[in-house]
Amino acid sequence: MRVAALFDIHGNLPALEAVLEDLRDVRVDRVVVGGDLLPGPMARETLTLLLNLDVPVEWIYGNGEVAVLERMAGSESAKVPEQYRPAIAWTAEQVRDHEKLIRAWPMTVRLEIDGLGSALFCHATPRNEDEAFTRLTPEDRLLPVFDGVDAAVVVCGHTHMQFDRTIGCTRVVNAGSIGMPFGEPGADWLLLGPDVQLKHTLYDLNAAAERIRKTTFPWPNDFAEQYLLHPPSEKAMLEAFTRASF
Repeated sequence: MRVAALFDIHGNLPALEAVLEDLRDVRVDRVVVGGDLLPGPMARETLTLLLNLDVPVEWIYGNGEVAVLERMAGSESAKVPEQYRPAIAWTAEQVRDHEKLIRAWPMTVRLEIDGLGSALFCHATPRNEDEAFTRLTPEDRLLPVFDGVDAAVVVCGHTHMQFDRTIGCTRVVNAGSIGMPFGEPGADWLLLGPDVQLKHTLYDLNAAAERIRKTTFPWPNDFAEQYLLHPPSEKAMLEAFTRASF
């Protein structure tokens, strides 16, 4: 089996479309959508596109889906900073027709992948959708998190930066982000089987930004500028996330 891992899409439909175009050339057997498909400026359209793929799709939830579902239930997640709450509320209305589907997504998915063996997919860590760590987080902090994980490979996302490292006896790979990558503009994802390939897809960022600016998302201009055209540097975000690790 060959698998594409698509994480942290954040409603960036143009980025997803570009990645799916690349997938036509590599012919995967399965797609794993690794959480934080939501929130984002084209959330409904992004979900619809993935629901209509001609390849089987496995879904897991991330902290973004948790926040959106809490909003659908009439509450506000205390974990969501005030400035992001309008985006959560807007996204909740955009995908409300799919609430039952999203609530059914599991926290983890396990697949057998040719050349790699058992792979466990999670959004952040196998035990939690919020925990953040990077390629620089000291191993001793991470050993308790991955101790007892019965998988050759763990595939995660959440921090929007790719890496491939070993923690104890477990290979841990971060898929990066399709919709909001930190570092080089574009879309980051993984191709799994028979080994791990860290992929980066380029697409027309200016055209994508224009499409996003035309949405009714609460801050479409800021999203286009900060996450498509001029994303935060990997160096700055590595420092921030590593400092905050556990």
